[in-house]
Formats: sequence, structure tokens, C-alpha cells
Amino acid sequence: MTRLYEAPYTIPAANMGPENPLPMFRGPEDDSAIGLADDVPEEDRLHMGWRTAHRVLPYRMQDEYDRSRDVRDLDSLVLENDILRAVFLPGAGGRLMSLVNKPLGRELLHCNPVYQPANLALRNAWLSGGIEWNSGQVGHHWLTCSPVFCARVDGPDGEPGLRIYEWDRVKGYAWQIDFSLPEGSPVLFAHMRIVNPHEHEIAMYWWTNIAVDEREDVRVVVPAESALCNPYWTSIQVVDLPEAGGRDMTYSTRCPHAADFFSRIPDDRRRWVAALGGDGTGFFEASTQRLRGRKLFCWGMGAGGRQWQEFLAAPGHAYIEIQAGLARTQMETLPMPGRTEWSWTEAFGYVDADPALVHGADWPAAWGEVGARIEGVIPEARMADADARMALMADQAPTEILRRGSGWGALERLRKAKACEPDRVPEALVFPREAIGADEAPWLALLEAGSLPSRAPKAGPGALMTQPEWAAALERSLVGEPGADWLVWWHLGNLRMEQRDTDGACAAWRRSLECEPNGWAVRNLSVAAQRAGDAAEALSLLRQAWQAGPQIAPLAIELAQALADAGLHTEVMEFVRGLPEEVRCHERMLLHWARAALATGQTEGVERIFAHSFATIREGEVTLTDLWFAYHEGRMAAETGVEVNDEVRARVRTECPPPRSIDFRMAGA
Repeated sequence: MTRLYEAPYTIPAANMGPENPLPMFRGPEDDSAIGLADDVPEEDRLHMGWRTAHRVLPYRMQDEYDRSRDVRDLDSLVLENDILRAVFLPGAGGRLMSLVNKPLGRELLHCNPVYQPANLALRNAWLSGGIEWNSGQVGHHWLTCSPVFCARVDGPDGEPGLRIYEWDRVKGYAWQIDFSLPEGSPVLFAHMRIVNPHEHEIAMYWWTNIAVDEREDVRVVVPAESALCNPYWTSIQVVDLPEAGGRDMTYSTRCPHAADFFSRIPDDRRRWVAALGGDGTGFFEASTQRLRGRKLFCWGMGAGGRQWQEFLAAPGHAYIEIQAGLARTQMETLPMPGRTEWSWTEAFGYVDADPALVHGADWPAAWGEVGARIEGVIPEARMADADARMALMADQAPTEILRRGSGWGALERLRKAKACEPDRVPEALVFPREAIGADEAPWLALLEAGSLPSRAPKAGPGALMTQPEWAAALERSLVGEPGADWLVWWHLGNLRMEQRDTDGACAAWRRSLECEPNGWAVRNLSVAAQRAGDAAEALSLLRQAWQAGPQIAPLAIELAQALADAGLHTEVMEFVRGLPEEVRCHERMLLHWARAALATGQTEGVERIFAHSFATIREGEVTLTDLWFAYHEGRMAAETGVEVNDEVRARVRTECPPPRSIDFRMAGA
């Protein structure tokens, strides 16, 4: 019989560390520039780049994790029948960490042997492995390394099911996933629902991100003859499947560099993707028709791609991603009208196909065979029936809340009630008042008592809020207790900045300083000056912010970067030397020091940097290899008595290849 139960998930896990209290404001534009080759048809261009620019507030960055792993028992929830066992991590965005076919004793997903955050998500910290749920904004989700609500629900046949859900703070909408594993079912069903409660349209994004093992014999099969290829270093272009550039890219180990392949599945075909080994067996995902996109991502066979594989997991644990999304590609969002719900159902399971056809030269025969075998496992008619039945399940209240997420959904419901606004969030999504914790408490006080609790600047500003409806409450509170005014004005400035009212934001931050000197407002004024193109003023303000405090690592990193940008490398060295030890030893400060040391010729100790295990290197970042080459260029030039020139640079790249442990280059290495 189907069971839902709690169990420890034992794994070597790194420390997450505290969140970064400095707000990371959205940029001046909503859209992103996307390079498209001439062969990309108009139908695939419609929403390319639309409202895809980076956004994170009011969430704070998660950039203080490390690579020191201890074996821990993580919290997990297990949904299991006689065929499948699915393990979910409530504290990691509800990630499906493992899906085991029990009769075969076979793990169907790439199961990461470590819990190691790395710098790939919207808020920085991200985990590889399993299945991740990405909603709202292009990129890895804001809550991918954070808790979400988990609840027990009744499945379509009365069996226990699992619901994960949360309130999205950036765009103000609710999302949920209901998982069903009926007795005897060979597939795990997941029914997704997104609810836009507003009168206005929002830009919506969804991609289900599935990690599977990478091997030479694994072929990714989709029912499509072409794909949009994003090779990262040049324009997106249409390529034929299975071959692109003379290589069969449905085998990821034949791809020289990292790339995305977004399949162009015709509208009249069933939506699915599969990753099958040399024996024709493996994992598949299928969905109802709303989930249009399918993608293969591979790290490529270059040194950087191979290093990323080990950096995110461990040697011998290579993986690729097969994904499913609302749009055709991940470089776009879709307009979701106000007062609208979108839902669909996915199925995850095991499929066994004829290996001669799966790996044969006849591509239509390969995907035709796999499609027929998937139909045998979960017929499209049964999928439609499951979708209809799970839509009814989605409206049912949970029988038990198993894990609490944040208190922001509860706070929003209280705000709507006080403002006499309609609450269009489904009642089935329970956000209990008891979930309101320390982060939400000041905002609850503002809602119910009319003022933010007093807080000294040295205590920090607390959790952020950028939802426009809170601006009026902050403004009304200014007639209340004066001691809180610095904080009220600071939050008002954040709200205005996020609405791109830079002048209004700066006016608010200046009022914050008039109420009480604080580095929080000065730092934000520096951000505004930098965006206005006044680098000198931005640097001056950052110096003032550091003197005023808080003297924390994130602010020190920003100041060191500004000094380096101004060419003040000697001052960087002096600044780093004068820092408290815990800040001076921060890995980003080590990098700033090393760059300044090379720029000033004080290279003693720089070589030790290359032995450090850096945790927060960003996907695509080449800081470490650039430092390596610069260091050896200076060394070689000194040894030969010449200035660093093109000949020296060429020799270094030939004679001094960077060690694999620091080589994160994704293209052109």
C-alpha cells in the first residue's frame, strides 16, 4: 500500500551560513538582450528575453555557505508504493532527491552523494541532483535551498499524497505541487498549480529540472526533429536533431562545451523526454500539453565542465539535466493574465525500450520506439484522467501540515483581510498564523499596531519587504514612534528603488540618515550613485558606510571591489590587512587581496590562493584562472627580464595550464 512517512536522510552536508542582509536591487530593465541567429523563426522569438532580467528582492542572498561537510541527518519525507520510493527534502525547496524503482533496485535520478551549495541560483546557493521545481523567474528558484510547506493530502483514490507549496514574495502568487503515487502505479504523478491572484498580468516561468546520470551510453530522446541550441558564447540557433555540428548531441559526452538544447516538439505530439542507457532502459518524464518545453543541458567535455561536475558532487558522479517547462526555452517568460490559474500534470518513471532502435541511426525510429513504450507505461488517456482527478485533489484541504515554510503567506492573508481585499489564494493552501516567525514579526507589528518595532542600526534592518502595498503602511507609521523612523525610511527607500523610483529611494535613504546615522542607508545611496555612473561618489559613500557600520563581510567585499575598479590596488591591500580576521579570511576577500597583490607586484603568498577550496565561484566565472595566468605571466616575465607581452601570455597558456581544481571555464578553454 502507498505510504507517506518521515525518515532521516543521511548525507555529508555543508554549512549554509547566514543570509546576506544587503539588498540586491533589480536592474533598470525588465527584459534581457538575447542573441538570436537569423534562422530562429518568429514563433520562437515572441517572448525571448521578455521580463527575464535578474530579480531577487525581497529575498536575501544566500552566499555564506562553505565546503566543510559533516555527515548529518537531514529532514526528509518519503512517498512509497510497491514499485517506487520517492524521497523529498522539505528544507531544500521540496526537492525530489531520490526516485527508486524498488523491484529493480534502481535509482532513476542522479542522486548527489553530498549536500553542497554552489553559486548557480537566483540567490546564489544551489544544489545539484534529483528534481528541482523552478517557478516565477528565469533561473534556479529563490527557495531551492530554503524550507517550503509540506502537507499530507488524500490522493485521488484515498491513498496518502504529498503537497508542497509556498507564497512567492517577488511577484505575489501561490504555487503548489501535489504528488500522488497510487497503489501499483509505475509512475509518480505531480500536479502543479500556479495562481495569479492579481487583477494585473504577471510574467510567469516554470521549469522542472531533472538530473540524471551522464554516461557515454546514455542518449536523451525527445519527439522532435530540431532544437534551439544555446551554446552560451554565441547566438541561439536552430539545429537539427540528433546531429549538430557533425556530432550527435543526444549523447551529452559528445558535446565539447556546455550547451542547452531546447527541443522544438510539434504541438500535435505528446510532451515527454527520456534518458536511456545502452540497454534501452532508463528514466522518462511526460506531461499534459501545457508544459510545452523540453531541454537537455550538458556540462560539456572541457576541463571546466568536468570540474563543475566534481565541484557540485564528487568524482565519478557526472550528470546531465533534462527539463520540462512552460515556454519553449528558458530565455523567456509567459504573460499570465490576472485572476488566472494554470495547472498541468507530470509523470516520472522507468521505461524499457528496444536498444537497437533507441541507439540506431534512424532518429524518428528512436523517438517513435521510446514514445510507444512510454504510452505502454502511462497511456496518454490515463494521463488526462490523472490530471482531471488531481485537479480535484488540488482543491482539497490538507489533512495534516507536516512541515512549515515561511510566514509570508500568512502575513499576506492578514494584510488582505485588514485592507478588505479579496483573497484569491486557494483555501487548500493553508498558511497558518503560527508560521509567522522572527522575520515576519516586525511587519505583523506594522500591520496590527501601526509601527515597526524600534531597532538600532547595529542590530541590522531585519527582513526586507518590497511588495508595493506595504508602502502606505510604512508612510502612515512615520507619525508614530520616532525611534523607528530610520528603519521606516530605509525600507521605504528599498520599496521605491525596487519600483525604479531612484530619486524617491535616495530621498528616503537621506531621511533615514537624518533620523539616525546608519551605514545601511549610506550603502544603498552608493548603489544608486554607481547606477547613475558616478563611480567616485559611489566609492566615497561605501567608505562612509564601512566607517558607520555594519562592518560585515558583504559590505567589505563591495568596498574592496569599488577600490579595485578605481585602480586603488594599494588601498585594497591596506584595507584587507586592517580587517577583522573573520572578514579578512572570507574567500571573496582573499580573491580581492590576490588581484591587488598582483597589480602592485607584491606577489608573495599569492600562489597559496590556488590551494584554497573556494565555495562561491559563480557558474561561468573565470576569476581563478585569470589569477593563475596573471601570476605566471608576472613570474615568467621577471625570470626572462621582459615586460608581460603577447608572447609571454601565449607561453603561459601553453606551459602553465591551470590545475583542474581551479578551472571553471565553460567555453573556449
